[in-house]
Amino acid sequence: MDDMDHRILSALHACGADPRVASAARGLSLAGEHGALWLAAGLTGAAVDGARRGAWLRGTALVAGAHLGSMGVKRVVRRARPTHVRPRVRTAGRHSFPSSHATSATAAAVAFGALGASALTPLAAAVCLSRLVVGVHYPTDVAAGAALGALTARAGARWVRGGVSGAAYAGRQA
Repeated sequence: MDDMDHRILSALHACGADPRVASAARGLSLAGEHGALWLAAGLTGAAVDGARRGAWLRGTALVAGAHLGSMGVKRVVRRARPTHVRPRVRTAGRHSFPSSHATSATAAAVAFGALGASALTPLAAAVCLSRLVVGVHYPTDVAAGAALGALTARAGARWVRGGVSGAAYAGRQA
């Protein structure tokens, strides 16, 4: 698996040879640092959707919890970041598995998607891919982070929607 991880990372990192791709990947990585993009999205949802403010705030808390959980897993697993490619961004830590960017991005896509913000899904996917283009994660780090984020959001989905009456929730989905 390590050989496949190295080859896939090398191929995606090579896409960053195009300065436009590298710049976009760096921007996405920066926006996703510490889950900031997703926390801001959740707080914005809470601010503009008064009828479901509580659901948005619970979704935001779920995203933050998923991010913190990924950081805990990193401290246990302690996988080193890739060294066979030159990173295009600085990282907050030296551990790679799982990708906290992928965890928070996927948790947000699932949690906020359940509230009707499905447009965040392509952005979440782009943030996940950006971590490979900038060369700071192996594909398995990103996959594990995405799985952790999705599982966390699915596990908390009922809680997120808990403050929304069935009729109000159904009306928002239409």
